[in-house]
Amino acid sequence: MKLAPHLHRLGNDIVASYLIDLPDGITLVDAGLPGHWKDLQRELEVIGRPLSDVRGLVLTHGDSDHIGFAERLRQKTGVPVFIHRADAHRVRTGEKPKTPMGPAHLGPLVKFFAYGLRKNAVRTRHVQEVVEVADGDVLGLPGSPVVIGMPGHSPGSIAVHIPAVDAVFVGDALTTRHVLTGREGAQPAPFTDEPAEALASLDRLAVVSASWVLPGHGAPWHGTPADIAAAVRAA
Repeated sequence: MKLAPHLHRLGNDIVASYLIDLPDGITLVDAGLPGHWKDLQRELEVIGRPLSDVRGLVLTHGDSDHIGFAERLRQKTGVPVFIHRADAHRVRTGEKPKTPMGPAHLGPLVKFFAYGLRKNAVRTRHVQEVVEVADGDVLGLPGSPVVIGMPGHSPGSIAVHIPAVDAVFVGDALTTRHVLTGREGAQPAPFTDEPAEALASLDRLAVVSASWVLPGHGAPWHGTPADIAAAVRAA
């Protein structure tokens, strides 16, 4: 799905990842669920680009619903998979602390897990080789992604700012659709390791200059990072 020139979304409001299509190649942000591999192939066909044009994949964190096709892509193409060093163990092993599920409504909960089953969530493969990044790094990928540390949801959660498409990709640093309750609008994401730390990290997002804020779950936010940060705090 094309959001703006050079900016595409894979998946939907339940689980999303992103494709940045630039003349010097393609950068992917997050890898959704394993079944999103077909979504990636379809989007590449629509824009007339081969898989070999993908130069790298940046993960906003190491949770299973963001790493879906990452290992398949890495093994098939050899492209690097980038992740913050604090989440490198999580992405390689799947080990993470147990967090309270919090409020949930039956309908949205069933829809979330049913979508995961359709997209082969149970077949998610951990990523065996990664390139570790740190806050402030500028990656040598199309669009020159900038890494912004956003700890809280996980220790190595990041936002990825790509000025070339006027967008910042936030993973689960926040959400615009709660996958367990179905509530829409800017709000904290569920399954967050350290909720207070996640809220504090919004200060780092608020100073970014972009007109798109793109979460891993929920509708794209066409507005400023400062506005969405304020909306999450108000929620």
